[in-house]
Amino acid sequence: MTRTAARRRRRAVKGGFDRRLIAPMILGSILNPVNSSMLAVALVPIGRAFGVPPSQTAWLVSGLYLATAVGQPVIGRLVDTFGPRRLYLLGTALAGLAGLLGTLAPNLWVLVASRVLLGFGTSAAFPASMSLLRSESERTGGRNPSGVLAALSISNQVVAVVGPALGGLLIGTGGWHLIFGINVPLSLLCLVLGALWLPRAVPSGGTAHFDVPGMLWFAGALTAFMLFLMNPAVSHWWLPVLGLAAGAVFVRRELGITQPFIDLRVLGGNVPLLVTFTRQCLAYTTSYAFFYGYTQWLQEGRGLSASQAGLLLVPLSATAIGVTVLTRHRSRLRGKLVVGALFQCLGCAALLLLHDDSPVWVLVVLSAVVGIPHGLIGSANQNALYAQADPARMGSSAGLLRTFMYVGALFAAAASAVFFRDGATSSGLHAMGWSLIAVAAVFLVLCTADRSLGHAGTTPGHTDAAP
Repeated sequence: MTRTAARRRRRAVKGGFDRRLIAPMILGSILNPVNSSMLAVALVPIGRAFGVPPSQTAWLVSGLYLATAVGQPVIGRLVDTFGPRRLYLLGTALAGLAGLLGTLAPNLWVLVASRVLLGFGTSAAFPASMSLLRSESERTGGRNPSGVLAALSISNQVVAVVGPALGGLLIGTGGWHLIFGINVPLSLLCLVLGALWLPRAVPSGGTAHFDVPGMLWFAGALTAFMLFLMNPAVSHWWLPVLGLAAGAVFVRRELGITQPFIDLRVLGGNVPLLVTFTRQCLAYTTSYAFFYGYTQWLQEGRGLSASQAGLLLVPLSATAIGVTVLTRHRSRLRGKLVVGALFQCLGCAALLLLHDDSPVWVLVVLSAVVGIPHGLIGSANQNALYAQADPARMGSSAGLLRTFMYVGALFAAAASAVFFRDGATSSGLHAMGWSLIAVAAVFLVLCTADRSLGHAGTTPGHTDAAP
């Protein structure tokens, strides 16, 4: 930034929050959800292009969320050490490179590698934005502007609405390559805005400590379980055993060091919080399985185009936003979660009634109904966490809540791999529906039985939206 630009920026921000930060913050934060939502309508075209079944294209989903589950806490610490500007620019540049790699990918596994890079790259914008809000609050001597937090939350939800339709439009226009290629101009725009307006200030804290062995044990345990779940067989018995062994080493290590990769001490003696994490995993297993599995069936089983499938997901996200707006001030968390669980059970049961010739109006109604739990569960679990977590470990608790959400997404990818092994057929969708009914039923039981929810009130905050 030149001296003239720096002087202009100082004059612009002298009176309050620097509104010029909003554009790069929002644009960076939507990179992850826009790529998740566009991919939902691209899995079938990609599978056809490379001649591979859904059991292999599911790794495009798993690769992103494995990388994000590891990348979010790591990059959050880097932001605290080196400041938001450097990590924002590095992350958005990596997202652009991932998009270019995906556009030119000669085979599926190079495409999976691009999704892994994308997962790490898109992990930077959220912690960078939170750091910027905190520093602006300290600079101005005021509270974080609620309007900016609302803008970040709403922008992510709006992207979830337009993402599938945008993905379908891009695929219809120039093929699935465009859903990767669009990351290049988005990344360049982020880099320009970030270079112009993000402050150069670096936190005065000490150097970051990274539990690299903990990261490797965590990633190894998740990968071993994913390899088994996506191709379960008696001959592969050693994979879950390996995963359990790696998980045990990970837990023992994290509990024995002062600066762990994931602070598992937040679970110590806090049963309500552990139940909230479990609910988060179950809820997003169902949500992501429906989002990706149902979309694949629309194209292969129902015979719709990618563009048409994308449009049929618009009611889902639109309903989720409407429900979020209507219920955001209601403090009865148990009521929200129970209603959300009931609608999840209803939506999963409706999958059993779908066939290759199901009318479009039924598909529209189903998408709208499934949007109701999307709008209720994420915010309710987050508010429960704020009521149940130790205030001194709030950051670690919030990070674990996201980790459990990503684990749910990984289970959902495994479900698609198993039930759509021979293609996204109606029989495969029905089999997935029965398994999701079981997951949703367990979720309903946990919501109903958790008495601690009766004492948990709402806390303002942003809402996680799937995808």
